[in-house]
This record gives sequence, structure tokens and C-alpha cells, in this order.
Amino acid sequence: MSSGGPAPAEADRGETSGVRTALAGLTTRGRSFLAAGIAAAVCSFVLGLSELLRVGLLLAVLPLICAAVLYRTRYRVAASRRLAPGRVPAGSEARVHLRMDNVSRLPTGLLMLQDRVPYVLGPRPRFVLDRVEPGGRREVSYRVRSDLRGRYPLGPLQLRLTDPFGMCELTRSFSTYDTLTVIPRVEPLAPVRFGGEAQGYGDGRQRSLALAGEDDVIPRGYRYGDDLRRVHWRSTARYGELMVRREEQPRRSRCTVLLDTRGGAYEGAGPDAAFEWAVAGAASVLVHMLERGFSVRLLTDSGSAVPGESGDGFGGSGQETADAAGLLMDTLAVIDHSDGTGLSRAYDVLRGGNEGLLVAFLGDLDEEQATTVAKMSRRGGGAVAFVLDPDVWTREATDVPRPGDRHAERLRMLREAGWTALSVPRGASLDELWRQADRERSGLAAVNGEARG
Repeated sequence: MSSGGPAPAEADRGETSGVRTALAGLTTRGRSFLAAGIAAAVCSFVLGLSELLRVGLLLAVLPLICAAVLYRTRYRVAASRRLAPGRVPAGSEARVHLRMDNVSRLPTGLLMLQDRVPYVLGPRPRFVLDRVEPGGRREVSYRVRSDLRGRYPLGPLQLRLTDPFGMCELTRSFSTYDTLTVIPRVEPLAPVRFGGEAQGYGDGRQRSLALAGEDDVIPRGYRYGDDLRRVHWRSTARYGELMVRREEQPRRSRCTVLLDTRGGAYEGAGPDAAFEWAVAGAASVLVHMLERGFSVRLLTDSGSAVPGESGDGFGGSGQETADAAGLLMDTLAVIDHSDGTGLSRAYDVLRGGNEGLLVAFLGDLDEEQATTVAKMSRRGGGAVAFVLDPDVWTREATDVPRPGDRHAERLRMLREAGWTALSVPRGASLDELWRQADRERSGLAAVNGEARG
């Protein structure tokens, strides 16, 4: 939720061009009155009718007086903007609340509000506010919606002042603006096990002891309620007070999500493009793993990670998990195609660690890149790949799939290297593919177990 601070409506007034600004604000009615007055004055001289001259002067002076009075009007108006929510998934709506406060001692006239929004969020909202009493307040709201992720500026807010006769209309702009973040859609995923990999803090978790051995223990003082079975008698005798061993500290399981952002790996654009599916899939997996207690890391083909990410990735509990998910979503909201052509940088980053689950969302792979990805599976955890074939995503739904194409060969290479590799058809559900990957990996683990037996 964000807000724009108050700003005076007359802040942008240019004193040197006051007359020009006032005349430029004349409406069609005001210009018509001015033209009619001038024409009547000219006709009075030609025809010698003094009464017509008085009528002409009245017609010409009225819009000029309205413009001068309106320009010198000293309204002091404050405005604020509030987004609910400030971060919204693609395809969902957010509501923008506008608040106007008259902080002067004079009532305002007719006010017209107009907020500037990008065209992808919808039409430009306009509101008409009647007289606002001194110290009064008016609140209005409108909805915005975007099918495309990104960060979109809202504002600045424009205030149009009009006179009671509709002769002149002047615009004042506020200086503040807010930003709406449209994040990828997140699809709920089933809590699969992928054949027995560690599950965060749940079954199969790894634990690191705070002591290296009986003679290399780091004890602490006894506290009321500690189990007496944890008393370390050697340290007690050394320090002269009751000492206990520290509790085992759970070590968070790790998951790395690799997102292929190479521009040449995808074709098409728009909310239904293959790259957008990959971004939404990466967001879904990251949120799902965070909720299950994993320490997650987002990696791209360029080897870059999320700013602020620690060496072990993002993790935590409660508010820390929510903050980590928000930061990851903000990054994915603005992620775009990279200029790279290979995945070697991502492989260099992954080569430094041998633990955790690896989930990859990949575009089109040539033989060289498929070989690089195949080497990434030589880790201590599992490796699951969702490979998007650009030909499938760009062909019409009525086209017949081509058997034995290059895409099938790349999947075979990854599977032989130990990956659980799945082809992603157009418009596929990630949850269904997620379950399918678990079934295939569980079946592979069972086959390997029988072979070892």
C-alpha cells in the first residue's frame, strides 16, 4: 500500500506567462463569446450603433474577467493516493483511492480530477467534484487492471479548475506519483516429494549439530526447563556451574530455480507467450518452496541473482518469508529477455554448490546448451527441467505435432544425464506437470533401487 504526499495545487504556476496561460485556458464557449464580442464591436463602428458596441464589450470582457479571476484564485488543495494492493498478480484488479482536502479558508468551485495512468492499465479516470467547503474532504476511487507484468507509474494527479460560466478551464498538476507492481501469476502446487528429497523443515530434513564431538562442544549455561539429559558434565566441572549442550540447529533445505531468459530461446510476445509461462512457473515454484520451509534462490542464464539475496538464498519464517516472496516477485515482475546466447554462466554458479533441488525453466536448446544443462544435474539434490518448445507455442493448435524433432532429442539428452525433463505444451498447467515430474522421479528412484538391489 503506497500513498502520495500532499502538494499545493498552484505549485506549477508560471508567473511570467500568466496572461498567456489564462488565455490558453479559454474553453470553446469562452472563445466564442470573445469572438462574438469583437465582431459586435467591429459591426458597431461600421453601422454606427452604440448599443451594439456595449453588447460587444460585454461579450468580450466576460470571458477575460473569468480567466483573470480563475487564474488568480488561490485554492490550497492537498491530494493523496492509496493503492490497494500495491502489488497485484497479472490479470487481477487493484483499486486506487484518491483523496482531496481543501486546506484553505475559502470554498472551492467546480473541480475536475484526472489521474494519469499507462494505457495498459485502462482508460484515464476523470472525476467531477462539486464545491468543497473550507477544511472539507472528498474521496473517489477507480480500478486498474493489467494482463502484463511490470511496474507502472500512476500520476501525477491533475486538477482542472473551471469558472461558474464555463468560460475558462485551467489545469494544475501535483508532483507526486505512485507505482503499481504487477507480478506474475502464482499457481498453487501440490506438496510433492520428488522421490524423497529433503522437504524443508519436514521429513527428510538435514540437521547440523552445534557440537563437533564430545570433546569439542560449545555449551551454554543451564536454564530453567532444560532437559537434564543434555547436561555436559565435563564443561560443568570446568566452569563450576551447570552447563548444557546446545540444541541441534535445523539446516534449511535448499532449492535453486533456474530461469532461462535468453531472447533467442523464446518466440512470441504477450501474456500467453512461452516466456511469460516460464516466468509464472518460476514464481510459483519459488513461492511454493518458501512456504514449505526451503531456502530458495533465483538464478538466470546470465548468472545473476536477486539483489539482497544471501549466499544460501532467501529463507526465514513468518514475516521474513513474506518479505522474501515480495522481493522475488518484484524481481520477476520486471525481468526481461537477456542478450546472452548460452547457459555457461549459470553453470559456473551452480558448479560451486552441490546441494539442494534444482528446478529449471528452459527455452529452446541447441546441442551445446543441452550439453551444458546436462552437466548441471551432477549435484547432491534432484534436478527437474520444464522445457518449452518454441515451435509448439507458435504453431496453431490444429497443427499436427512433428515426431522425432530436435526438441525430443534434447529431452532425451537431459534424461540420460539424470534430469527429470518434461516438455511443456502450449497452455499447460504447471500443477499437472509438477505432479507428473514427481511421478516420473519416484518411478526412476524405484528403478534405481531395484537395480542396486
